[in-house]
Amino acid sequence: MTEEIGTGAQRLQKIIAAAGIASRRGAEELIAAGRVQVNGQVVTELGSKADPAHDHIRVDGKLLHGAERPRYFVLNKPKGYVTTASDPEGRPTVMEFFRRPERVFPVGRLDFASEGLLLMTNDGALANALTRAAARVEKTYLVKVSGRPSEAALGQLRHGVMIDRGTQIGKPGAPRRSDTRVMTAPARIRLLRDAENPWYEMVLIEGRNREIRKMFEEVGYHVEKIRRVGYGPLILDLEPGRTRELTHEEVAALRRAAEGKSDKPARKPPGPGRPPRSRARRPRTQ
Repeated sequence: MTEEIGTGAQRLQKIIAAAGIASRRGAEELIAAGRVQVNGQVVTELGSKADPAHDHIRVDGKLLHGAERPRYFVLNKPKGYVTTASDPEGRPTVMEFFRRPERVFPVGRLDFASEGLLLMTNDGALANALTRAAARVEKTYLVKVSGRPSEAALGQLRHGVMIDRGTQIGKPGAPRRSDTRVMTAPARIRLLRDAENPWYEMVLIEGRNREIRKMFEEVGYHVEKIRRVGYGPLILDLEPGRTRELTHEEVAALRRAAEGKSDKPARKPPGPGRPPRSRARRPRTQ
């Protein structure tokens, strides 16, 4: 790394993210693991800087060639895929839908058993802005529940409940780890289809790990299915496993959402059992 930091110096994780290698968080993990070199020296200290115009930066031995042009895609994620670049358990990942020279990464997450709208990009700055808590970007889900929750239970969910931070979900009534608990933000919930196992529409402003499943488990109910049908101004309009690139107008609307200037979606999200309506033009696939 250069001894004297010039005006072009940037944090390494920002440079790596801009090159499309990983998200900023993923770049930090690469640095900490000793997989990044600057001018032939391994760098493991987070916060280290380099000048992408003058320094030779390598990740896993491969030289970075500057920032990629920003790309923005939406994917209708089928269930049975994890929203990571790789999985230690060998499960399929959402990267299988993107066979392109440019690398993109998921914004937020949908768990393995959930499906629906997933935003993918190589724009780390926008991804961070959309996912930070202060942005309060609304995410809309269709949720099928086993059994009929009482109005009192739904009222609890609307006001917020205490859930575990961890990834494990216990059985209803099982002991909870009180030292790892967090209160969920208020949620909007309305009944969409009344049945023995009803469907609800839920609108959340945060994206904690397996949050919806944990919320219903907390009030004694099991979630059978989750489908995300809206993300800020975006509405699900693709069949499962299909992708398309966002328009300039949609990207601009996402930037406004990240600034807290929410745009209303152009139309309503699809309901349960109703396939998403495709856009007038043919979706772009990978």
